[in-house]
Amino acid sequence: MAGIIAVYGLVIAVLIAGDLGPPPQKTYSLYTGFMHLAAGLSVGLAGLSAGYTIGIVGDVGVRSYMQQSRVFVGMVLILIFGEVLGLYGLIVALILNSKS
Repeated sequence: MAGIIAVYGLVIAVLIAGDLGPPPQKTYSLYTGFMHLAAGLSVGLAGLSAGYTIGIVGDVGVRSYMQQSRVFVGMVLILIFGEVLGLYGLIVALILNSKS
């Protein structure tokens, strides 16, 4: 589940790299630079929080599942909610990248 979060960062990196031109190009404005920085930070920090959430919930969920098997569905739902944090970061980064 957590492997797809790294792909979100890769997608944004490829989109940002596509906006860059060759080195002699001088049309890269400060506004565009800050938008690309914000897009990278949003997907990065959202991915960091999603990974932390998945790790904590996975650890506690597996330990709880060994004691009582009924918590499996709830654990999977909370893991999905943690994964959605990374998806929200990707959506915000795509919106920011489209504005630049």
